[in-house]
Amino acid sequence: MDAIKGAVKMNKTQSLNETISNLKSFLQTAWDKSGFEKLTAIQMHTARSIIEGKDIIAESPTGSGKTLAYLLPLLQQIDPIQKSTQVVILASSHELVMQIHQEVQEWSRDSGIGSATLIGGANVKRQIEKLKKKPHIVIGTPGRMHELINQKKLKMHHVKTIVMDEADQLLVPEHLSVIEKIVKSTLSERQVLVFSATLPETIQLKAEELMSSPEVIRVGKEEDVRPHVEYMYLVSEARDKIESLRKLVRNNEMKALVFVKDISTLSELAEKLDYIGIRAGVLHSNVKKQERAKAMKEFREGKSELLLASDVAARGLDIPDITHVIHMDLPKETSQFVHRSGRTGRLGSESGAVIAIVTENEERQLQRFGRQLNLTFSKKILFKGKLSNGK
Repeated sequence: MDAIKGAVKMNKTQSLNETISNLKSFLQTAWDKSGFEKLTAIQMHTARSIIEGKDIIAESPTGSGKTLAYLLPLLQQIDPIQKSTQVVILASSHELVMQIHQEVQEWSRDSGIGSATLIGGANVKRQIEKLKKKPHIVIGTPGRMHELINQKKLKMHHVKTIVMDEADQLLVPEHLSVIEKIVKSTLSERQVLVFSATLPETIQLKAEELMSSPEVIRVGKEEDVRPHVEYMYLVSEARDKIESLRKLVRNNEMKALVFVKDISTLSELAEKLDYIGIRAGVLHSNVKKQERAKAMKEFREGKSELLLASDVAARGLDIPDITHVIHMDLPKETSQFVHRSGRTGRLGSESGAVIAIVTENEERQLQRFGRQLNLTFSKKILFKGKLSNGK
């Protein structure tokens, strides 16, 4: 099947126990506690195929519930009595690994299913101790996972399923050979699941080389039932962007994720914001693991007003109640714009807003993004610090 048209058509109000037959009691309990009334489109369209052991390539908008789309059917399938790793989940960043692990723990409570994380930069000896407990699910970054496979500390001969989360960040030249080695270290009849918000043709072709007759499932925005997101922009001179950001933060209630194009610009922005009394956490690849965790914690708890992030560091982030995504610099590609903007207006929130602070030259690029993504950006001005309709 080449698109969502080929997927099983289901009732839009279908719940978990209607989709997965003989649903295990721990999943039913977790579902009831979650407060969810129905599955999202991507969850409905992939669950049965995953349970049937099929390879899947799935594209669905950011924030549409992709993690649970693969976790729920896989948790249903895992045999807790068999003390071996049965599922491996690959993710591109430390933060995404930890978020997936948190979801695993929440949905596998009282199931007897164990899990562990393998992250580059973390203590290897502690990770080896975790693996001695023979976790059923291992979530990790490619480099560290490959390292422990080579050391024969992570046993792959019972792994039935490999998941690539945010696959467009994994199936890139710098990771590809390692990913291939990890996949080939498993059973010959393995299942491979590939999920991402954007799946360019080049990435899809690379994924297919590692898979067996995969189903390609694309869920479009018309099937996405997430909250409404408003897209806006402000025009500013480059040197005045930080002042526009200051006015926005000082005069509008927001819990905002701010994207900056590179690490040096991000660090400079953080220093300037600190100087004018705005507390902002920092998230980029050069920040130590403990400092990143602290920045995330303070932002989640409302102790910092902003979280400044680079594109790579923020991939897969799922922070509840982000009210605004602010683009201080525009990304080079539309796919990056999609990933950035999808951090607001996620499932469970009421609405979201995306604001780009652009120069006159960048305004043309933004309008081009709008045409390519079928989005309408409304031009705003700041009047007494509040967003008002521009001319």
